Amino acid sequence: MAESWDPTATGVLRLPSGRLVRGRALRRPLPPGPTPTFGLYLLGTEPPARAWESRWLRWPDFRLPADRAQARLLLRQAWERAATGRVELACRGGRGRTGTALACLAVLDGVPAERAVAFVREHYDPHAVETPWQKRYVARFSGRGDAVTG
Repeated sequence: MAESWDPTATGVLRLPSGRLVRGRALRRPLPPGPTPTFGLYLLGTEPPARAWESRWLRWPDFRLPADRAQARLLLRQAWERAATGRVELACRGGRGRTGTALACLAVLDGVPAERAVAFVREHYDPHAVETPWQKRYVARFSGRGDAVTG
């Protein structure tokens, strides 16, 4: 099992199950300490390669994921990997897309969808999830492939 994140480090969100996931802004330098074992990068254009395993989810700024089925698949993969490794979710600013994705992970972890945005705002960033459609996306997110419509 990989070493986990320091639960007190900036950007680290503890999900109810105890899984730790780091959210961050790619516009800022990589934080000191261990690197991720898996990263999910939420950007409108493909990011540069990383030294660790990573995936790109095309997700334009202030919007929703371009491919909702792929989003569900990659978010579930990130949540599963967080049980045994250091998972990082990141977008340029670290709030809107990252907050939305973290809220979806919270739903996968058992937080009711209607409480997930508040959970992330309380435990990650008070300004996370920036748009009404991002809030709606989380409220409709199930991770099963049947409830996310936009």
